[in-house]
Amino acid sequence: MDIKELANVRLGPLEPLVARIYRYAKRLPIVKERLEAEYAPIMQELRKSAKPYADDVERHAALPAEGKPHAGILEEIRELERRETARWRDGYVSGAVYHGDPEHIAFLNQAYAITSQTNPLHSDLWPSIAKYEAEIVSMTANMLGSQQAKDAQVCGAVSSGGTESIMLAMRSYRDWARETKGITSPELVVPTTAHAAFDKSAQYFGIKLVKVPVGPDFRADVVAMKKAINRHTICVVGSAISFPHGVIDPIEELSELARKRGIGFHTDACLGGFILPWAEKLGYDIPAFDFRLPGVTSMSVDTHKYGYAAKGTSVVLYRNYDLRHYQYYKVADWPGGLYFSPTFAGSRPGALSAVCWAAMMSMGERGYIEATRDILETGATIREGIRAIPELKLLGDPLWVIAFGSDELDIYRIMDFMTKRSWNLNGLHKPPSVHLAVTLRHTKNGVADRFLEDLRAAVEHTKGHPTEEGGMAPVYGMANTVPIQGVVTDLLERYLDVLYEV
Repeated sequence: MDIKELANVRLGPLEPLVARIYRYAKRLPIVKERLEAEYAPIMQELRKSAKPYADDVERHAALPAEGKPHAGILEEIRELERRETARWRDGYVSGAVYHGDPEHIAFLNQAYAITSQTNPLHSDLWPSIAKYEAEIVSMTANMLGSQQAKDAQVCGAVSSGGTESIMLAMRSYRDWARETKGITSPELVVPTTAHAAFDKSAQYFGIKLVKVPVGPDFRADVVAMKKAINRHTICVVGSAISFPHGVIDPIEELSELARKRGIGFHTDACLGGFILPWAEKLGYDIPAFDFRLPGVTSMSVDTHKYGYAAKGTSVVLYRNYDLRHYQYYKVADWPGGLYFSPTFAGSRPGALSAVCWAAMMSMGERGYIEATRDILETGATIREGIRAIPELKLLGDPLWVIAFGSDELDIYRIMDFMTKRSWNLNGLHKPPSVHLAVTLRHTKNGVADRFLEDLRAAVEHTKGHPTEEGGMAPVYGMANTVPIQGVVTDLLERYLDVLYEV
């Protein structure tokens, strides 16, 4: 049986047993040889995607005998940058680059250059970075209801991104629950649409992850989440908005469940935190999701997404100082002296925090409101355009992260066609679908119309060529249907290996 045939197999209750057999069998020489043959064509597609410069750019596997002139090095960097800029600059990319205006980029680059040598680990040498980070946290908390939070002293820290913000919070809950509740077998209750960083947290910190299916509207199911909470639960999670489908979970109801049980509740607002507050000010019907709700005890929000900072910063927020203290690392008996750090990293690029502060100061409330208005209006145009295509269907009720699928066509082949038209969209699973995260790049004149025109062409092409070979459609399709997930994770491991090939 080959991988394509395997995709049609349904194992039911036998899946865990077959998965264990697979993990053992793939080490056998005859099985390894068969797998190599099966993976070869798929890896060829993945390698082409990951290494587009393989044949036309000089590769450097070892240090040059003599250092190269600065001008030549910079030109090499500029050449690769030129090749990669057009797609995101012209609005072909879902998410990834959230602002992208040349003047804004130049301003952030100046801020980085000025502070490039700073390191917040040495707060005595660069107290300016502590100032920037404290103000980033305070401004973000203020935006997310800290002033209306009763009996709270909202605080937080600057991290390297949404994944670190989430992991910091989950580790804090684990240690808090162990010390204050005696919980030694911690469990984390999340909807299946919660970000993969919660799964990563569970793997890294020895937490059992309890995944609860979402409802038909793709929002967390409150009744099912309540049933999943038990005496080992340390935290419940909701998204505002969810990465796959761009919807807001019922945060008020979920956080009340947690509050009544005396456990943590984390709102993951990495994607929505810098849009939803301004959408509310613009009159959109945005349900409460932040510290105004008494059950919300922590949040994650990404400044490097719709906060329009450079990549590499996020904010994790806590309802009080006590919970944040479980995040800190400190040691007093090391021969190297006193050592302490607020996040996972030791040394950190202070320049990224300076850039984040500069972005927030330059945008101001009015700038964020205007950007949000443009994004939400563009999102409405794209939603209506998708609704007008009979073969497609919208998933959930999104505002600007717009997921769509099809009951008639292979959505991944539609995505492949869009890729050939230079679009870079996010493939989703369960159900098979694709999303576009609307950014300021898509609000530029003609971009939304171009997207819808290409999408209509993609649908017509797929109708006429339903079994066309090539592209990434088989990979996405397999990941969505193969019952033995080890097959898919094997491919992901191999893809990561490819990234490090010279």
